[in-house]
Amino acid sequence: MSIVTRLASALVLSAGMAGISAAPALAQAYVSGSAGFNMQTDSKNSGAFTRDFVTGDGVAVPPGVTLPSGTEVGWTTEFDTGLFVAGAAGYRLSPNLRVEAEISWLSADVDTHRDVQAGGNALGAADAAVLITGSPPLGVTVADLVADGRGDVRSLGYAINGYYDFPIPDTDFALYGGIGLGVAEVKVDYRPSDVGIIDDTKMVAFWQVMAGGSFDVAPNTAVFAGYRYRRHNDASVQSSLIPADLDVRSRSHILEAGVRFTF
Repeated sequence: MSIVTRLASALVLSAGMAGISAAPALAQAYVSGSAGFNMQTDSKNSGAFTRDFVTGDGVAVPPGVTLPSGTEVGWTTEFDTGLFVAGAAGYRLSPNLRVEAEISWLSADVDTHRDVQAGGNALGAADAAVLITGSPPLGVTVADLVADGRGDVRSLGYAINGYYDFPIPDTDFALYGGIGLGVAEVKVDYRPSDVGIIDDTKMVAFWQVMAGGSFDVAPNTAVFAGYRYRRHNDASVQSSLIPADLDVRSRSHILEAGVRFTF
């Protein structure tokens, strides 16, 4: 059993115990909203050709080379800092424990692609025509073509989160930690130099961990700021340029700030 599964099981058990023992006066509903910055890690896009592929005239790679179905293909994608927004509705089960349903949106624009490989061979120095069956030389290398990294990765996520709050005695401050499990619709749009390589959407599972602090600015209002790490399962997408399936990685470091209203 993984550490995330153990934590999730412990959280569900704690929530159930707290729900049984908590006095009605302590149970409080709340809504919250937050926004921040998404620092997405590099994606090691990796996969394989789904059928035999015949190269175009890559100059450094002769035309007509057949790469058999199953030949590995991939590259690395780097991202600019993107945006994060989230909204949640929750319930405080005890002075320390609360659970919530959350919807969130992440975006990250592509900065650049690099290190294109097929069958373990680097293709960066080859003419970009190598990627198009029957194409004559295009006068631009694969490395230069993909370096102009247009496109983005976006996701719309739905999660159940659990938090444990640690009030600081005799102050309006509290620290918090939490975990969440959910599913997300991940859209991958890779189009370097305006050449469409991937335009596909997949639903994947994810988990996240959160930590931060909050401050009560009014009896029913708190502001908070924190960090979360989110890890999606790899999205298995299809290339629109070459006959290949690739797994695209989506993992994020997120800084956020928000407000929570209790009823």
